[in-house]
Amino acid sequence: MMKTITVRPVTKAMLSAGLIALVLSGCGGSDGANGEDGQDGLIGVSIDDATTLKATLTEATVVDGQVSVNFSLKNGNGVAVLGLTKDHDIRFGIAQLTPVTEMIGDTQVDRGYQWQSYINVLKQPNTSTIPDGETNISPSAQYQAEVEVASACETCFVDNQDGTYQYTFQTNISQITEPLTITYNQDNTQRITLELKQPLITANAHYDFQPSTGLTEDIASRDVVSIEACYTCHQPDSLELHGGRRIDLENCASCHTATSGDPETGNSVDFGYMIHAIHKGQDRVTHTATAEEAAPYKVIGYGGSMHDYGNVMYPQNPAADCSACHVEGVNAPQDAALFNANKSDTACIACHTESASEHHVGLSTQCTSCHIEEGYARSAKEAHGDVMKAYNETQTMNAVFSDIRVTADGKFSTNVKFTDASATVIAAEFIDTSSRIVMAWDSDKDYPAYNNASYSNRRLRLSEGVANADNSWTLVWNNITLPTDYIGKTFELWSAVTACYNNGGYGRPEVKLTACSTDDVRKVEIKSSPYHFVMAADAVNSSQSAVTRRNIIDTTTCQGCHNQAVYHYDNGINCQTCHTSDKTLRADDTYPGGKKSTSFAFKAHSAEGHYLKYAGVESGTVLKTDCKTCHTTDGITLGRAEDRVWRYADTDTGADVWVSSDTGACLSCHQKYITESTVSHIETNGGITDGMSEDDVRTRAAEMCSTCHTPTRITESHGF
Repeated sequence: MMKTITVRPVTKAMLSAGLIALVLSGCGGSDGANGEDGQDGLIGVSIDDATTLKATLTEATVVDGQVSVNFSLKNGNGVAVLGLTKDHDIRFGIAQLTPVTEMIGDTQVDRGYQWQSYINVLKQPNTSTIPDGETNISPSAQYQAEVEVASACETCFVDNQDGTYQYTFQTNISQITEPLTITYNQDNTQRITLELKQPLITANAHYDFQPSTGLTEDIASRDVVSIEACYTCHQPDSLELHGGRRIDLENCASCHTATSGDPETGNSVDFGYMIHAIHKGQDRVTHTATAEEAAPYKVIGYGGSMHDYGNVMYPQNPAADCSACHVEGVNAPQDAALFNANKSDTACIACHTESASEHHVGLSTQCTSCHIEEGYARSAKEAHGDVMKAYNETQTMNAVFSDIRVTADGKFSTNVKFTDASATVIAAEFIDTSSRIVMAWDSDKDYPAYNNASYSNRRLRLSEGVANADNSWTLVWNNITLPTDYIGKTFELWSAVTACYNNGGYGRPEVKLTACSTDDVRKVEIKSSPYHFVMAADAVNSSQSAVTRRNIIDTTTCQGCHNQAVYHYDNGINCQTCHTSDKTLRADDTYPGGKKSTSFAFKAHSAEGHYLKYAGVESGTVLKTDCKTCHTTDGITLGRAEDRVWRYADTDTGADVWVSSDTGACLSCHQKYITESTVSHIETNGGITDGMSEDDVRTRAAEMCSTCHTPTRITESHGF
């Protein structure tokens, strides 16, 4: 419960005045003139009882290098938060945005504005935290940016008793000579940061200002990325770093400066370098004159723990799509376009390392001396753009189906052609005929029973059809026998077809559609939505609307993290077309019983990269227990597909077992950890975990899971 503090300093005086007035009134005399109103009482919540917290830095001054900052604390309802002291875990940082230049030979190169902290220490490697036999590290003394702890100063912190406070820095920024010389310039933008850590809540804040004018807007800035872009893949709570103290990018950038490094590994922790190196993950390599070698980025970070980012499986593909993090346009950060300015080599080397290829061995690491728009070598913008052009262009293409029918001998048939953004038919020479079209029926349910229409039979190469003179193909599914009740069913046609492109490179050849017979072409999936329709006896029933499957997952969230290249057949998140709940099992010696399900739900829930708390880098930056990360509002509602049956493997023998609908959904995550008591609970409530066949499950299942396991309770049981 919120603790309310009411301060009434004039209560006693008011009470006394009231008693005197009462006596005078009783005597028949005048009660005199009304006195002035007393001060309103101050209503607030104690810092120790606050369950929400927002800090706002309101004003700062610099006098002879002495920096003072005013700030306020409020809870989520805008109520003042009172009682903060210097002994609470509150820390302050201060940095300057400095224009940086570098001499390359006789040329002075503009490196743009960079943050530089005023507070730094020189740290020696702590050898006790370096694991024995650790490779790809070079321990060495490194400078590290720091923040001030308010409790270290008896007089620096002032409580104004009204939810506002003042802090005066212990560091005089006009006198910085050790361990680095930092020259204060009143015309440069200064940034003050605040970190307040309570047991259950954290507050960060920053304040950018120009001391010479007092301006906080229209001053030099370096606001490149927004943390909302990070939240596309990361859970917000998982990005509470340094023991949960640092949660805002602005605070991160103020400490992770170009002069900061990790002494135990010798690696830079400059923000731009660190973020790019981390996300390059397991694909980060360097080259010798003859070979390619892994070059994992490592940091022995907070608490002395090893962070090996060579285990990171970066899901964003194509990785060259800078817009995954560098979002431009409406509501973009002020300096969002800075990543295209060729101001720094830091990010280049972070991803590509000093020796990006065998051609770079022994060359300068000054990437932008060659990789610029005017040079022979492409700039980063051009090189990444060449990769992305094909991906972006194929997003505007479509698979167009026509003459959908059932042949005289009962086989499904269709014509297909492909069009560009202007609806012009793409020439057949640019279409990869080894790529496929996938067909399914009952696409409003769980797709054809796998035994009756396996995935391998439902996909058909264009080369298996007849090429027509109008750049279309006629396809006939000869290996599929349609169900006897196909009339009135909802069907789906889905493109897994690729178009062919040349590669960009030195000399800047234009990236464009290229004949697939050409050597060294790139094949990129045409991004065309699945076509759903209802079949009549021998053609599409145009009078009846197709019924689509309920939205179990929000595919935009999947592609927000995975982008355009999720896995094979990278045309959207349509995995359940092939990975049906009854799909055959896959051998896996690491799984109990030696076999595991290949359904889409199982693959998604058990994906190593979806739960990094126990896999990969073990960072907990993506927590799959937050069901709402992927699922729609009604996507975790049980009891809505009673006729669904799942194929699983016995966790002792690996033999096929059939499982009822809701039970199978839960086992897609929990089977590996199932206990006898869990099985008993499921079966007591009508679930089947040991079915001999699909019919056996459908005959016996009488699940009552949804009675207790409502969406709200499911979410709560997973900690959200």
